Amino acid sequence: MAGLWRSYQALMNKYPWTVQIVTAGSLVGVGDVISQQVIERRGLAHHNVQRTAKMMSIGFFFVGPVIGSWYKVLDKLVVGGTKSAAMKKMLVDQLCFAPCFLGAFLSISGALNGLTVEDNVAKLKRDYTDALISNYYLWPPVQIANFYFIPLQHRLAVVQIVAIVWNSYLTWKANKM
Repeated sequence: MAGLWRSYQALMNKYPWTVQIVTAGSLVGVGDVISQQVIERRGLAHHNVQRTAKMMSIGFFFVGPVIGSWYKVLDKLVVGGTKSAAMKKMLVDQLCFAPCFLGAFLSISGALNGLTVEDNVAKLKRDYTDALISNYYLWPPVQIANFYFIPLQHRLAVVQIVAIVWNSYLTWKANKM
């Protein structure tokens, strides 16, 4: 396991953007597999591989690039590694970024699932508030620790590890019709 972590860190130092995107896409896919197998109890015979591929594509093309870029912007907006700076980063992240990100994620997944604009808006009205409240239960303590203890290039990885659980919930919520 230590060797795997060292390899990951070496790749992260050499190809940070690519590794962040691949990590995000892979872990959103893992979250969808967990969602289908554990939450929805579909069983392997009824696993929707196309759905997992869609969710992974959202991870590769939306989650990874957007969150990776956001952390760079946030690090420039709020400078420093103090407890106060970590708290400010968490507040900006959770009050400004998270609501927009969740709305976009749910909208993109709805569009990829073939929802009409009207159906997508109705689904957002139904699911967005629950997702945002759930977000606020999980992410503020994770983000304070992340912003205070974790170097910028590893923040997305920390978020994605915690996000395996979050992605399981979010993919379930995004695909619940």
